[in-house]
Amino acid sequence: MRKTAFCTAVLAAAIVLPLAAHAAEPVRHDPIFPPWQHGENNDTTQRGLSFTVPEVDDLADFHGNVSDPKLVLYVGGNYFFAMAPLVAAFEQQHPEFKGRIYWETLPPGLLEKQIEAGGTVTSGNMTWTAKPDAYLAGLKKVQGLIDQGVLTGAAVPYVTNSLTIMVPAGNPGHVKGLSDLARPGLHVAMPNPEFEGIARQIEASLKEAGGDALDTTVYRTKVAHGSTVLTRIHHRQTPLFLMQGRAQAGVTWQSEAIFQEQIGNPITHVDIPSAQNSIAIYAGAEVKGAAHAEAARLWLSFVRSPTALSIFERYGFKPYTRAASAD
Repeated sequence: MRKTAFCTAVLAAAIVLPLAAHAAEPVRHDPIFPPWQHGENNDTTQRGLSFTVPEVDDLADFHGNVSDPKLVLYVGGNYFFAMAPLVAAFEQQHPEFKGRIYWETLPPGLLEKQIEAGGTVTSGNMTWTAKPDAYLAGLKKVQGLIDQGVLTGAAVPYVTNSLTIMVPAGNPGHVKGLSDLARPGLHVAMPNPEFEGIARQIEASLKEAGGDALDTTVYRTKVAHGSTVLTRIHHRQTPLFLMQGRAQAGVTWQSEAIFQEQIGNPITHVDIPSAQNSIAIYAGAEVKGAAHAEAARLWLSFVRSPTALSIFERYGFKPYTRAASAD
């Protein structure tokens, strides 16, 4: 009996001690997981307890303090990375807003659903309400919401963007163009047409490159076979899937690939010829009934100023001109 008890104790110690030693090791987080800007997209002055655990507890597309903002922005996620310098420049011109701007960078379709829900959103176990003052997305989406009476005033266009094929560093899938996305053995990540407006431009580009057959293969046949995965928030999921090896290519906006390259993530891109490419026009408008209407108008004026345009240009955006192709 004693021998059995002793052996059991030794066995338990042999199991527990390695577990205890392992538990004592510092927790390491893989840098490929968002948020990628290490808190720079939050200019709140009093942050309190700092608790962000990438891949576990992380609200990467919600920025600032929701308790008493002076300006609430719903911004299409395509330029989440530009918002920190834009907000800093805006606050330099209007210091009364310092630390009092709250913004979200979800896909425009999801932001529209949040407007329909009265500004209320749930992420994980947390629910909060932040009614927007200004909404910024593609020009057609903005104009459509103006026509519906959700937004008010004239649409304010400010920059344009074009598509690219985002690939892992080294391009292991040997992707040379859009037609390669149809290859059976190539796994791709593509924006979901249900949530992300970019999918409409991508499908137009696929048809330019290979007709309806290419679009059908990438967006239907390969989806059914599991070699195309549809994202819900492509500006986060596509680069992450590429870095995890879950996909070898994904069509995104050029600016998103440039950002990933700038921060040193193992991402690069393959240019799409202009004849096959699509141009997006970014625009914004005031939300009807906005609590901070004057602040919204200040922001809409700012985003097309030389200061803001110089920030956008860092990531490959081009200033809007009337000659730009329709979004």
